[in-house]
Amino acid sequence: MRDPHVRFCERRGGVILRAYSTPTVVAAPPSVPSELSSRPHRRTFTARDKLRILAATDQAAGTGDIGAILRREGVYSSTLCDWRRQRDAGAFDALTPAKRGPKALELNPLAARVATLQKENAHLTRRLARADAIIAVQKKLADLLGIPMAPNGDEP
Repeated sequence: MRDPHVRFCERRGGVILRAYSTPTVVAAPPSVPSELSSRPHRRTFTARDKLRILAATDQAAGTGDIGAILRREGVYSSTLCDWRRQRDAGAFDALTPAKRGPKALELNPLAARVATLQKENAHLTRRLARADAIIAVQKKLADLLGIPMAPNGDEP
C-alpha cells in the first residue's frame, strides 16, 4: 500500500530515512463576505453617548457595576477616565470628537501688508541696480571725455 503522494522513499531496515513527496494543490480560501470590510473602522462616540455612559457609571453603586457597563458599551476604563477629565474641563466642547488630519492654517492679518512691502522692496532694488549701472556708465563717459569729477561724485 503505497501513498500516491510519496514519489521516492528511502528505507533502511524497515525505517523510513527520507521521503520525497509531490506537491499537492490546496484550494484558495473562500472570499471574504461582502458585509465585512477589509479595513477596520474607528469607533466614535457622540457627546450624548459619552454623557449617557458617564451618567450611568456615576450612578453605579454596587461592586462590578461599572465593569458591567463598560463591557456592555465596549469601552475601556482608561477611555472612561479620559471622558471624565474632558467633562470636568469643559463639558460639550471637550466631548465632541476632534477633527483628525492636518490643521487649517490661520491667516496672518499682516500677511497682505508683508506681501506688498516685499513687492515694493523688489521693485526698489531693481531701480537701484539700474541707477548704479547708469552712474557707472556716466563715470566712464566723463573719464573718456576728460571731464573731472569731484571725489564725492558731484560735478566741480
